[in-house]
Amino acid sequence: MLVLGEQFSLFPVILSGGSGARLWPLSRAALPKQLLALAGTQTLIQQTVMHAALPRAAPPLLICNDTHRFHVAEQMQEIGVAPHAIVLEPAMRNTAPAAAVAALMIAQNDSQGIVLLLPSDHVIADEAAFARAVENARSAAAQGHIVTFGIEPTKAQTGYGYIEIGEAIENGAFAVTRFTEKPGALMAETYLKSGRHLWNSGMFVFRADIILQEFDRHAPAVLEAAREALTRSRRDLDFLRLDAQAFVCAPEISFDYAIMERTKRAAVIPCKIGWSDVGSLSALWELSERDAHGNLLQGDILAVDARDCLVRSEKGLTALLGVENLAVIVTADAVLVADRNRAQDVKLIVDRLKSEGREEHLNHRRIFRPWGSFDCIDGGEHHQVKQIMVKPGRQLSLQMHRHRAEHWVVVEGIARVTRGDEIFLLNKNESTFIPRGIRHRLENPGSEPLRLIEVQSGDYLGEDDITRFDDEYGRL
Repeated sequence: MLVLGEQFSLFPVILSGGSGARLWPLSRAALPKQLLALAGTQTLIQQTVMHAALPRAAPPLLICNDTHRFHVAEQMQEIGVAPHAIVLEPAMRNTAPAAAVAALMIAQNDSQGIVLLLPSDHVIADEAAFARAVENARSAAAQGHIVTFGIEPTKAQTGYGYIEIGEAIENGAFAVTRFTEKPGALMAETYLKSGRHLWNSGMFVFRADIILQEFDRHAPAVLEAAREALTRSRRDLDFLRLDAQAFVCAPEISFDYAIMERTKRAAVIPCKIGWSDVGSLSALWELSERDAHGNLLQGDILAVDARDCLVRSEKGLTALLGVENLAVIVTADAVLVADRNRAQDVKLIVDRLKSEGREEHLNHRRIFRPWGSFDCIDGGEHHQVKQIMVKPGRQLSLQMHRHRAEHWVVVEGIARVTRGDEIFLLNKNESTFIPRGIRHRLENPGSEPLRLIEVQSGDYLGEDDITRFDDEYGRL
């Protein structure tokens, strides 16, 4: 962890705990939308971190779900960012507990440090306008205000919360009259015409000491759990792991409900920053460039007499004929076809998958690991076939399976194999057999990705049939 000094006047905190259920099947619990490149070549969390790299800003403090830790760390490496810390949440408790943890950490270095609290899964198209808004918010926060960014509405949106602005304060900031959570269509129209209502962006700026006072006043149980979880936290490789027993005692509540709707210090800065929460497939369609027929087509798509459709295909040819206003998402293991006007309701599909005990809401067919990934391409009751990719210089744990044997065939790169007391290399088109009950390890000693086919056979093929003896990723 870096030691933060007085040279910084802004402390960015990036929250990355969401699951992005309304973007299924693109976004899943194990790989949510903030870790995907949905609007450009960088992922949403990478874009957010780069937006926060403002003058005199400290390295970002990231707070993420424990299961996403290796994704987040690797994506920071890809953009050359060394975070102040990557803090691991042991359970989902919404945004208030995470904000309290961040404020406690920053107050340890600078009690009056200005915190920029950002969701990791939003799009900001106008970076210059965002930087100006942050500068104004920083000035207001230094005077003790808890500032949020209000987005000037462009339509009567029922999927966003609204903020009614009051009297002017300073530097473009206004007092908040009231917050309204996701109004109906008629009320949203009224808000749009009023000129005094803004979309609630969920982005905040505040002083660390001020927000801790407000937590103590309005949400003491959140603050107590956050403080205890941080006190009892421990280092785990490059991560800071919050104490699970303490953290789960925190109420599951958002920062808006816990603080903003209760405090007398709330302020808002109206801004136009090209903002979207990418909260649905329709939002993705709206913020992306479309063709002359209003279609957003990504992948191998053939569209004939189709209009105003969003089509994203990650596997094979997808053809549309004579349809309008559809959202069609094709992944390796799932296909979604929906009326684009119902895109906000995709979560109903996710809830159904959960209730039926299915796995498609959790994982893509391709499963990512800190060493690479694997893709289950075929399987039956007593066999399973995987495509495995190991990154250069990475290795799997030294492990053993009690119920299955494995055959490995190298199709690209070089593999170093540990099998019992043997250590040997496999080149392209070479293979080996790993009997059940034998300790083994797979490594990539080369400078290019290692790709191989693994054929498993046995009476049980679950991912939990693994005993680890040594693991550089701390998963023993």
